[in-house]
Order: sequence, then C-alpha cells, then structure tokens
Amino acid sequence: MALSSEDGRVLTALEETLWRTETRYDRALMEKTFAEGFVEIGRSGRRYERAEMFFDTDLAASIDAVLPLPDYWVDLIAPDVAVAAYTSEVRYGDIIERGRRSSIWVKSQGRWRLRFHQGTPC
Repeated sequence: MALSSEDGRVLTALEETLWRTETRYDRALMEKTFAEGFVEIGRSGRRYERAEMFFDTDLAASIDAVLPLPDYWVDLIAPDVAVAAYTSEVRYGDIIERGRRSSIWVKSQGRWRLRFHQGTPC
C-alpha cells in the first residue's frame, strides 16, 4: 500500500493552504478542508474543535510561515488515510515560533479532508 504521487501532491498543497493567508481565510475552502469531527491539539496544548477553525476574513491578518513546509513528509497509513508531518516556522514580528506538526487526512468521496492535527513546540 503506497500513496500515489498525485495524492501526495494534493495533500502537500492542502497542508500548505493552512499556512497561506489567501487560502486560510477562505471560509468556503476551509469548510471543504476540515472534516466533520475534526479536532486539533495546538502548540499550547489546548484542544480546538472544527467550528473554531473558521476565521473571519481580515485583510490586515497575515500568516508569515516558511513554505514549503520544512521537514515535510506524507505517508499512507491505511486505505484512504494519510499522515503528514513537518516543522512549522511562523514569524510574529521578531519572534519565530517553531513546532512539530502532524495531520491525519481521510479521503472520502474522492476528496481529502483533515480529521486531526497536533502541534508540539520545539
């Protein structure tokens, strides 16, 4: 069982949409991205539910993340279930926050959706 190169490209692009200002604040896109029942354990240790993942469009908001995602890899762990992991590097003024990130993606009806995400400070 191996992840197809096409699915690998799609998952990489989807993961990066979470770190691009122009896509992260696109509510319609995020509605399609986050699966029902989505849960995140953030860098802070706080648990987030799907409804907390949708943000109002704020033209002043900017996500200053390093892309492509450092140390990125993705692998199929079961039929139509993939795990992606990487290091996030986000700049907030003079501060850079780094975290080790992992995501579980599930493919349903031909579309990959994010089911779980965790961030750990590093």
